[in-house]
Amino acid sequence: MAATTALVELARRPFNALVDLLMPPACMVCKAEVATPGSLCAECWSALPAIEGARCQQCSIPLPIQWQAESHCLSCIAEPPAFDTAHAPFLYEGPSRQLVLGLKNGKEAWAPHMAAAMLRAAPETPPDAIVVPVPLHRWRLMERGYNQSLLLAREIARQTGATLAIDSLIRVKSTPRTRGMNRRQRERNVSGAFRASGVPTGARILLVDDVITTGATASACARVLKRAGAATVSLLTYARVAATDAKPYPPLSRSQDEHGQG
Repeated sequence: MAATTALVELARRPFNALVDLLMPPACMVCKAEVATPGSLCAECWSALPAIEGARCQQCSIPLPIQWQAESHCLSCIAEPPAFDTAHAPFLYEGPSRQLVLGLKNGKEAWAPHMAAAMLRAAPETPPDAIVVPVPLHRWRLMERGYNQSLLLAREIARQTGATLAIDSLIRVKSTPRTRGMNRRQRERNVSGAFRASGVPTGARILLVDDVITTGATASACARVLKRAGAATVSLLTYARVAATDAKPYPPLSRSQDEHGQG
């Protein structure tokens, strides 16, 4: 079997070289030529809005200068979310926003690259962690054809060796798109939208989504997972919207599927 695999790989090399010659690998964001498929050019890589400096230890939002010495943002102090921690490598703007929208709109092959970036921003995944994607409702799943959060979760499980549980959390209620909603409105929108089952008692859940906006969706998921038996729920996303109820969320092109998961 190993010999057969090696022969197949050798046979593929000339074909792959020809494809690279005729269609050179392109940057995932700007389409400039790059050395390897599924990568960014130097300019787009440097433009990624990395989350740096002090951030809230619970929801991962960057803290303002006057709060740099604090561990939690005002929102999490006043009303702590149901999830225990959150991590994201980038803010949801510029190239990272384009990557998220691309993943949601047919660029499924981008998932490994994005999952690797997510893992670099997170603490080491415990060996007994259970990776759970934020689910789509079946009607949205039929419309899109796939769940981008599941793509990321599958890659994270593969790259870490953690267990992937795709049926532990389901979305039982179809909810309106949440563009423009503030935190309160998003919380009401996702109330009763999720159901958890088959969660081992004391489980440590790694909840995976593409973006965290207000944290309402992740909090609703974490709440039902804990009721089902989970001991902790940590959220891992690719990007973080750095916005408050008083600040409008980033405008989106009408031609692109907007992020509306909360």
